[in-house]
Amino acid sequence: MYALITGGAGFIGSHLAEALLARGDVVYIIDDLSTGTIRNIDHLKVNDRFHYTIDTVENIPVMAELVDRADVIFHLAAAVGVRLVVESPVRTIETNLRGTEIVLALAAKKKKPVFLASTSEVYGKSERIPYSEDDDLLIGPPHVGRWAYACSKAIDEFLALAYWRERDLPVVIGRFFNTVGPRQTGRYGMVLPRFVRQALSGQPITVYGDGEQSRCFGYVEDVVQAVIRLMETPEAVGQVFNIGSDEEITINELARRVKALSDSPSEIVHVPYDQAFGEGFEDMRRRVPDLRKIRRTIGYEPRVGIDEIIRRVIEHERYHASAPTARWTGA
Repeated sequence: MYALITGGAGFIGSHLAEALLARGDVVYIIDDLSTGTIRNIDHLKVNDRFHYTIDTVENIPVMAELVDRADVIFHLAAAVGVRLVVESPVRTIETNLRGTEIVLALAAKKKKPVFLASTSEVYGKSERIPYSEDDDLLIGPPHVGRWAYACSKAIDEFLALAYWRERDLPVVIGRFFNTVGPRQTGRYGMVLPRFVRQALSGQPITVYGDGEQSRCFGYVEDVVQAVIRLMETPEAVGQVFNIGSDEEITINELARRVKALSDSPSEIVHVPYDQAFGEGFEDMRRRVPDLRKIRRTIGYEPRVGIDEIIRRVIEHERYHASAPTARWTGA
């Protein structure tokens, strides 16, 4: 199979490329390196079935050629991370809407199947737990920057499903819930790599808010295997799926486990939301996916629990801290 991954030098995209190459596929990626990094794919360049293009998905001639080569498209390119979303709402909206529109339009010309990466953010401020794919979405007001990301990804979903219904484009939508693992950056607000790096350097582990907000963290390898299986399942076409783990943990407890598992002397400190993200920031107390639909469809079951995820991220960060010039293996 010939696969195209947009955002392929990003955290999830690079792991997806690895998984596809491991089973013998030919992989093309495109990434503008705005949030991804070439280090994520350096170790893949030796594989003659791996091809990469450093460019934006908004370059239509380049994208048209890549789409033409592909048997399946995984559209992961997007603005990512709470901090980036809050600080750069224009970039967030334009990246998410324009990129998806171009990918879907080009794919539709050749009827190439598309996986659209969406997010648990689309559930917004809903307090109905766990979140089910058929639930109403409760997006916050436009003057709160965080909701620009949620709204733009919801529009991406609407557009993808419209292409499916009106133009018979095979699409599958996956809503990712806090995907974590080696190679994830903490630069844009991702909590686990930020905690681990603070703990390993002896800096204070900074918890935003009171820390009693809870999340579910899905291991990246579990997530990418689910994505691949969904694209091989005819019953998944035209459907939306939650993808992640339903093992819930508070951010306070996450910080305590990172501190303990890394044997760190770091102090755990709390930082008010307005100090971390600016005035008016809104957060959700709980975010838990209902995984019944994806379990029924592909027999999905998360394999890696939170403690093992933390250990693997710690191991990865320790290795690269001690060998900064070593090849970026993602091990």
